[in-house]
Amino acid sequence: MAITTTKSAFWKGFRDGAPFLLVSGPFGLLFGVLAAEAGLIVPEAMIFSLSVFAGSAQFTALQLMEENTPLVIILISALAVNLRVAMYSASLTPYLGGAPLWQRACAAYLTVDQSYALSIVQFETHPQMTLSQRMAYFFGTNGCVAPGWMIATYIGALVGTQIPASWGLDFVLPLAFLAMIGPMLRTPAHVVACFAAVATALPATALPYNLGLIVAGLVGMMAGAQAEVWLERRQTAKDPS
Repeated sequence: MAITTTKSAFWKGFRDGAPFLLVSGPFGLLFGVLAAEAGLIVPEAMIFSLSVFAGSAQFTALQLMEENTPLVIILISALAVNLRVAMYSASLTPYLGGAPLWQRACAAYLTVDQSYALSIVQFETHPQMTLSQRMAYFFGTNGCVAPGWMIATYIGALVGTQIPASWGLDFVLPLAFLAMIGPMLRTPAHVVACFAAVATALPATALPYNLGLIVAGLVGMMAGAQAEVWLERRQTAKDPS
């Protein structure tokens, strides 16, 4: 369906984001369960999800809290894990940077892996979209994901340890990332960046406080940028005109 109005842009984002409810639901449920196991009561788990709304950072902080890690280390580690969101924001700025401050503030809060992955592909493949349509699409991508995450967190915190480990809820997250990465590998530079990051991330798991994720991301960006420069030079050499 073609996007012709702000309303149609929102519902397009809503429909595109709906399948990720199958991810945010089990993932939020798992966080609620682990929060209960860590000793958090339901209101505390909900405040955690509402104030942070960043799954990987929440899991990292929760794990370190269980290990009685100093508060400063918990905060630094959670921020380090979530630094990729700063990269997402920088990538979205050319498309959403002209919006009013309050809209940008809301978008910053709602910037998660799914909303970024869907939005950046939509904006790059449909450059004719207006600013209001782009912002509406972005908010639409969270129409299912954000409520699903919060509701699932609440249910998980309520049921606590009653959910059996055999359900394998922790396997949902890597599957979600694979589903998001696939459509984004549209150029050779993207592929180089992806595999460079993967090759770095595996040995970098030995680094403390989940810093391997940040190192792998930086290596992937540098490799992708270098590949793009090399490909452009090669194209120029083939076609000097």
